[in-house]
Amino acid sequence: MSRTESSAFVELVLKEITDCLEKGETVKLSSFGSFMVRKKGQRIGRNPKTGTEVPISPRRVMVFKPSAILKQRINGHVVTNGDGSKAD
Repeated sequence: MSRTESSAFVELVLKEITDCLEKGETVKLSSFGSFMVRKKGQRIGRNPKTGTEVPISPRRVMVFKPSAILKQRINGHVVTNGDGSKAD
């Protein structure tokens, strides 16, 4: 696969993930984690410079939850399949 083709493929995958998140869907990537959108309600915040209370509007935020396999890998643990073989 050429660099141009791989770049186009990555862009296509990212666009699909973005489109799903815009619709409020959860995107699960096996052995990696899940991306989801959560709603945050209106609340009162504080300006750190002045200490003045400031209303924060309700909004949607993206959240990533790593899989157990990803957590183990980043902490240097060997991840195995159910049959005892090393997971890729």
